[in-house]
Amino acid sequence: MSWLGRFQALPRPLRMLVYASFINRAGMFVFPLLAVYLVQSRHLSTGEAGVLISVGSTGLLAGSLLSGPICGRAGRRAALVTSLLLNAIGYLGLALLDGPTWTYAALLFVALVGMGMFAPAANTLIADLTAPEQRPFAYTVSYLANNLGMGVGPLLGGIAAAYSYQLMFAGNILLGLVAAATIWLFVPADTRRVPVASPAASTRRAGLLRDLDVAVLVIVSFCYVAPLIGLEYTLPLAVTTVLHSSVAVVGAVYTINSLVVVSASLLIEKRMKAYSTRALLVVAGLLWSTGMAVLVFAFSLPAVLLSTVVWTLGEIIASVVVPTYIADHVEEHRVSGFMALNGFVLSSARLVVPMGLGFVWQTGGHQPVLLLLLLTPVVGVVAFAVLRMRPAARSVPSPAEPATASS
Repeated sequence: MSWLGRFQALPRPLRMLVYASFINRAGMFVFPLLAVYLVQSRHLSTGEAGVLISVGSTGLLAGSLLSGPICGRAGRRAALVTSLLLNAIGYLGLALLDGPTWTYAALLFVALVGMGMFAPAANTLIADLTAPEQRPFAYTVSYLANNLGMGVGPLLGGIAAAYSYQLMFAGNILLGLVAAATIWLFVPADTRRVPVASPAASTRRAGLLRDLDVAVLVIVSFCYVAPLIGLEYTLPLAVTTVLHSSVAVVGAVYTINSLVVVSASLLIEKRMKAYSTRALLVVAGLLWSTGMAVLVFAFSLPAVLLSTVVWTLGEIIASVVVPTYIADHVEEHRVSGFMALNGFVLSSARLVVPMGLGFVWQTGGHQPVLLLLLLTPVVGVVAFAVLRMRPAARSVPSPAEPATASS
């Protein structure tokens, strides 16, 4: 079956979620330009803006943790719509209110709570609506839609900001509300296949111990998330201060990343079924390590571009394998909590990695930073090579399943 045919075979609510995710990401105008807005429009110093963004970014952690309980109690649709509304409310306040600096941090916190809730809830919804054999493709399509949106969003945001920061905020809020309306109209209120009663406390404790290996796998995936966040911090500084090149090179990195994602994601997904989870995660780590080694041992503009091609392939594999493994191996009523843990790992990296690498750079320069970005995925390769992993899940046909999934 062609890729388009496989996409059309996915449940309709899931296809609408993919469209909504693209719309939401394509409307992400504010976040990439937030520091510029705070300095130029709100007249904060660069130091104040940095502290404010760091404090406000704790909202990503809070949103990741809140996503699981809200998904479980109010439903996946409610969690997704709430996340988009919180993001819109926070950004509306940032655009309109003119108050003390702490109010900006509070409003950014609200906006980023919403941002942090979205991905875990979306991944939980995908787990609800797909059979095991569909999940790698569904997570790949979702990942592809998010990356395509992120390729468009900063460009559109920059154009809007050139006219007016108010237009930038208005565009972000409007597209977020369009995404929320799409989800509200086309995703059922409860997407779980079988209603699950709340388990007793003893059963929950037993479940936590039984799935401890899954939690460890998710936490270790930090080794593949940290280099991505580290590159977001390191590359702009290294390209402009070490290579003395234009910041346009950083834009080229994002363009190459998007091109590789678009051209390779579906091809990789089609071949993933032939390999075990362990093999896929080890290969992802080797690709990350190879990409970082290119930077460590041959740092130059061509090396930056070549490295991007290589590590993006590792990013694609890990981004699909981890949520698929959760959905395949965790009991349904606990999937949302594990997806929230996956989101928490990403959010914690966004807080910890730039701060840590900043101190390393300040004391030792760029080379130790690049070396750390190389060693981190190497640790991940070793860990995934020895961790306990479960065999691939098998689909269990259910007479009610097709009707529920297509509702």
